[in-house]
Amino acid sequence: MISTSDFRTGLTILLDNVVYLIVDFQHVKPGKGAAFVRTKLKNVKNGAVTERTFRAGEKVDRAVMDRREMQFLYSSGDDYFFMDNETYEQMTIDKEQLGNDVKFLKENMNIGVLLYEEKVFGTDLPTSVELAVAETEPGIKGDTASGGSKPATMETGLVVQVPFFINGGDVLRIDTRNGAYIERV
Repeated sequence: MISTSDFRTGLTILLDNVVYLIVDFQHVKPGKGAAFVRTKLKNVKNGAVTERTFRAGEKVDRAVMDRREMQFLYSSGDDYFFMDNETYEQMTIDKEQLGNDVKFLKENMNIGVLLYEEKVFGTDLPTSVELAVAETEPGIKGDTASGGSKPATMETGLVVQVPFFINGGDVLRIDTRNGAYIERV
């Protein structure tokens, strides 16, 4: 059990047998009445964000998430196969559980897999990945980095807006938090 005074962004708590991630919190001490803590909680299973207010000092259960370093091996249909880097055990994760993260996965890539009571709740990708451009309109001589953008389809199927000088086959660094182009590698 932890107190509301221990709340931090990124902490996971258990409410009504549901695991929540604290996205934002604010301790409020009004002029009249008792202090309270206003929070934004993200349901780890379905991603829904809700707001909830707790009394100051209220106790809640902490959900301890286990983070394991795993290597993405391959995909077959909607199943994605990972190998635990410590035990070498293989694990299958459904495409639905991975969500948008599947667009950043390359074979032999190491990622963190978040587990709670041996059930997969999500992944922890690196902040950027290097992906090759599979298809885009060809660049034209004289195009510059400041002149606009065009869509490019990456090797994983992700579509990213890139500068005009990017060509097919180029390797790009992509931000996994928002799917934006960072730089050419």
